[in-house]
Amino acid sequence: MTRLSEYLLPTEKQSPADAEAISHKLMVRAGLIRQMGAGMWTWLPAGWRVHQRVVAIIREELDAIGAQEMLMPVLQPAEPWRKTGRLNIDELFKLSDRKGSELVLAMTHEEAVTFHVAQTVRSYRELPLILYHFQVKERDEPRPRAGVLRTREFVMKDSYSFDRDQVGLEERYELHIGAYDRIMDRTGLRWYRVESDVGMMGGLGAHEYMAPCPAGEDQVALGPKGYAANVEVAKQDPNVHGDGSGNYTLGGEPLKLEQAIEIGNIFKLGTRYSEPLGARYLDESGQEQPIWMGSYGIGPARIVAAAVEQFADDHGISWPKAFAPFAVHLVALGKPGTPERDAADRLYATLRDGGVEVLYDDRDLAPGEKFADAELLGCPLRLTVGRRSLESGEIEVQLRRGRAESAPLPLKDEPAGLIRAVDELWRSLP
Repeated sequence: MTRLSEYLLPTEKQSPADAEAISHKLMVRAGLIRQMGAGMWTWLPAGWRVHQRVVAIIREELDAIGAQEMLMPVLQPAEPWRKTGRLNIDELFKLSDRKGSELVLAMTHEEAVTFHVAQTVRSYRELPLILYHFQVKERDEPRPRAGVLRTREFVMKDSYSFDRDQVGLEERYELHIGAYDRIMDRTGLRWYRVESDVGMMGGLGAHEYMAPCPAGEDQVALGPKGYAANVEVAKQDPNVHGDGSGNYTLGGEPLKLEQAIEIGNIFKLGTRYSEPLGARYLDESGQEQPIWMGSYGIGPARIVAAAVEQFADDHGISWPKAFAPFAVHLVALGKPGTPERDAADRLYATLRDGGVEVLYDDRDLAPGEKFADAELLGCPLRLTVGRRSLESGEIEVQLRRGRAESAPLPLKDEPAGLIRAVDELWRSLP
């Protein structure tokens, strides 16, 4: 169902009164998300299409490195969290069931996955292993803000590697770096991989994937020869020197500080979780050894918001083609029953039957309203059919990025030729 007359896309002319971030304003105005409570957001149909396209990219790259998808519960016993020393984290939701048993709502799944591996993995022959899932996370965020950028509930992809030793962990870590780099490249975002602090996750080392934009809450320090680090890590680097007024240099060269959104992070956990939760294996000589672990997170919602932040213009969103909600936004000008509307209906059927993902604006609205909604939603290609199309025999084409007009397409071309022409246009887009 992709006729706008039948599709839930509640666009708004005004931004929410409390919205400051561009992504917050435009995702609400474009009918992609709606707020239910502080830090609690519903993804509406077009927004969820975008979110799931990001999920598909992530899944493909994780599967390519041999990761196995599973699903673990959000509601968990508190005991594993007590064993790892993380039960008292302020942001962790804690509750009790009717019997008084202590439970938590997971903000990440190290405890759960380690619990299962401790029960099932016995021998070195069963390692290495990479497990992952896409699951809701709950976080008692003290200051939810910026739409879907800082929320109390969100979907995250978290994967976990299990190895015999540190050498194996380093190998799995490098596999994830490769997968994450490919994911970021496929999204079309500008991004950096930077050294970061392990924080509450613990372990031996970590990196963050950052998308630069003014709405970001983190700062990235960029320097000569590709140097990139979280600003807090850079300040602790003995090679970085500060002048006391917020200026830093590396090797005599100034560091540039840039605001950015954290969209992914990876950690070398070592035995931080396997030791307290008893995840051990028998090596070749029959000796019991702790399993070495890595943890790798990525936020689809943050990738979506970062794309809005990086590519929006004064008229609305401009999606990268990798995860636009639809490839084509078809605008029909003319009332039902007119020759121009009949022509638009036929074009819609041709595109749909040819496998093109098309959103068809068949609503009985003024042209200006339809064009404004199309630019707000930001599908990469806009095709327009109206009375002028019948007179010229051509379909008007606009590329959303830069609002550039493109060469028109023949209205009466045979279907296969039209689909090829649309596909060629699509392939040329960023």
